[in-house]
Amino acid sequence: MQMLVVSATELEIAPFLSSKPSIDFLITGVGSPACIYQLQKKLHSKTFDLVIQAGIAGAFGNGLALGETVLVQKEIFADLGAIENNQLKSVFDMGLAENNDTPYTNGWLVNELPLLQKSNLKKVPGITVNTVSDNKYLADLYTNKYHAAVETMEGASLHYVCLQEKIPFLQLRSISNRVGERDKNKWEMQDAIQHLNAELVTIINLTTAG
Repeated sequence: MQMLVVSATELEIAPFLSSKPSIDFLITGVGSPACIYQLQKKLHSKTFDLVIQAGIAGAFGNGLALGETVLVQKEIFADLGAIENNQLKSVFDMGLAENNDTPYTNGWLVNELPLLQKSNLKKVPGITVNTVSDNKYLADLYTNKYHAAVETMEGASLHYVCLQEKIPFLQLRSISNRVGERDKNKWEMQDAIQHLNAELVTIINLTTAG
């Protein structure tokens, strides 16, 4: 099986890279534009049977522990739309797109890969934003609208590209911080990265075992 491991930064998958894996990897850079371009370019250069995106994420609320690793089952570009009368409106709400147009399902980018269910990790909804902040107002808008568990800057890009290209994929995330908390002293970055890379190896082994 030809696999591709994708991450926004080298730091997030440094332990995996230090093992000099034979598996292809791609460092896209931070944010959706970089992720979409670099991933699309890579997928057109070689055929892959599975793409695994691995990285850290912020968690909404206290439902997930710092350092915990999850699989993101569905994603959305949360800030693609407008804020009107203190309500977040998606492009679907605004009538600018149909919520079941490919690759969307009811407005979400849903991963229905059976391999998801073979893992014991929690399967959660995620949102992708262009700007992370300590703005409680925005965090509350996202929570009330999407009820997501995690927030990243690239997750929906993976889902969008792979669904469009019909390439199986997984999004693996470890929780480094609470959404809205910008004091890095309260983050668990190293713990999250350690758990992320351990679970990445587990997922790869699960995949190769069939």
